[in-house]
Amino acid sequence: MSKILIITNHSYMLYRFRLELIQALMKDHEVVLSMPFVGHEDDFRTLGLRCINTDVDRRGLNPKTDFHLFQAYRRLLRDERPDLVITYSIKPNIYGGLACRMAGIPYCANVQGLGTAFERRGLAQFVTVLYRLALAKARTVFFENRANADEFLKRHILPPGRETVLPGAGVNLDKYPYLPYPQNDVIHFLYLGRIMQEKGMDELFAATERLHEELGSRVILDLVGFFEDAYKSRVEQLQKSGIAVFHGFQSDPLPFYAAADCVVLPSYHEGMSNVLLEAAAVGRPVITSDIPGCREAVDDGASGYLCQPRDADSLYAQMRRMADLPLDARQAMGRAGREKIVREFDKKRVVQETIRAIHTAPV
Repeated sequence: MSKILIITNHSYMLYRFRLELIQALMKDHEVVLSMPFVGHEDDFRTLGLRCINTDVDRRGLNPKTDFHLFQAYRRLLRDERPDLVITYSIKPNIYGGLACRMAGIPYCANVQGLGTAFERRGLAQFVTVLYRLALAKARTVFFENRANADEFLKRHILPPGRETVLPGAGVNLDKYPYLPYPQNDVIHFLYLGRIMQEKGMDELFAATERLHEELGSRVILDLVGFFEDAYKSRVEQLQKSGIAVFHGFQSDPLPFYAAADCVVLPSYHEGMSNVLLEAAAVGRPVITSDIPGCREAVDDGASGYLCQPRDADSLYAQMRRMADLPLDARQAMGRAGREKIVREFDKKRVVQETIRAIHTAPV
């Protein structure tokens, strides 16, 4: 039985979004996981997986720390001698990819969005060079939207034909079934995710405050997730004003999707937003930015609305438009969203396409 080593920077995210893929791979392969232990490693072990704790500084750009990570991956490959490596996120993609290339081990990488690394010119040039070196021998590179793949091709990071575009991680339709639309007296807009600038928090808070000034207690914003320190006082002020309710981090998002009238994500960049896919799967209309990784999850005007990115006025207009819709119209949008997810984002199909690409990619 061949051995597959999966390298990532976050055990929680791997469990949340790649569990079904890992279980499918386990049918024909020995699967070993390398990741920082930040949750769900015991769940993986219960499934019979061997887990290796590998520390990754997810956000820092420290040459010394990154060199130590690269060396750790080299030692990992020498110890494990896998037949194939699959990497997730930027540092495992780059440093794990470089280590695989040097060791002559086949590998596939997953690009889950471009993030801020490609927004800053100097940093983008540096990351482009690293990615070219790291992915030069990759069997295939998985992308979650076509625009991200085209960016890598335009930058000559990959030759044509080495990219595989999938509809994100897909949605488990059994875990996220269609749920009856709520009969709320107050319209609940839900934001679920990290409360940080890149997710469009400044625009969301400004739009919600304006909406509250006009509609008062008819609308409220539910916030689910961690907030960065910069937003602590703002979130507290919104709560005191009766504009928002902060629920903190929740391991099970389903009850919050169920209670929402609409899910809002005014993000600046995404690979493919799992929040949008999950929200639509349970039958909730969404409002999100007209950007790659978000627009694919919405049929504008049918299952939700698109707004201009980084534009509080555009976001406000779409939230007001949603708030003014009658209940049956919002319900119809939610049903259209569910149909779209079933048609385009079923996780079973995404897992099958991923395994097929791994096995048929050019060597």
